[in-house]
Amino acid sequence: MPESPEVQALAEILDERLVTQTIAAVELEEFRALKTRARPLDELVGATVTAVRRHGKHVEIATDRASLVISFGRAGWALLDEDSDAAVLAQLRFDSGSVLTVTDAGSFLSLGLSVVSDAGEVSSIAKLGPDPLDPAYTREQFEAALGARRKQLRALVQEQESMAGIGGAYSDEILHLAKLSPVVHAADLSADDRDRLFAAVVSVLTDAAAARRGIPLSQQKAAKVAAMRVHGRAGEACPVCGGTVLDVPGSKGSAQYCPQCQTGGVPLPG
Repeated sequence: MPESPEVQALAEILDERLVTQTIAAVELEEFRALKTRARPLDELVGATVTAVRRHGKHVEIATDRASLVISFGRAGWALLDEDSDAAVLAQLRFDSGSVLTVTDAGSFLSLGLSVVSDAGEVSSIAKLGPDPLDPAYTREQFEAALGARRKQLRALVQEQESMAGIGGAYSDEILHLAKLSPVVHAADLSADDRDRLFAAVVSVLTDAAAARRGIPLSQQKAAKVAAMRVHGRAGEACPVCGGTVLDVPGSKGSAQYCPQCQTGGVPLPG
């Protein structure tokens, strides 16, 4: 799943390359991907790109007519002047000769395309909470998201209404750096726990965004995977303590943690 650091890298590349370019043609290969049936992609033909922005895990390509919002879902992505092995859902061709290819590599379609006058018309963007990758993100916003909620941290950190842009991979990395169990409730955190979690949320995302900047779009996923310390590394040695990374029980292998670093050396009960 693309998360805010990778989507930020994509938005920066598209903003640099596509602003002032005119959309010469569009091709929708998978009609189910278009979520605004009353506003087809054809509406964008002849429009000029004015900006590309990130909203959580979504990208908005703004033009002088309307905006195209790409919601990436679990396995969606976009490439500019690069080929893909994934299923091609749509393409935008520009007067410069550049081609933006929108893909989905999942076993089911999760990517969505929306042609809107304002990005806030997309419901998943309208309900986004504060974005920890935003330089203006504050401790007060973080505390408001946590409160004294009886919700497990891994789920809470991924809650888009609370902290925009974080998915499964970075939630594992954040909790590992903060030395917190993925199943502890926000209500049970001490003041020191909350300090470490806030610092980890900001630093993990900020460092990842800096590391992804400028990497070719086709290599973003591989760069993300290579940078993971615990996510996707069950059975491997933790790079911090040398202990064995384990799957979070019940996650079916989609979530990982280090017992030595995060749960006092005691594995979570299965």
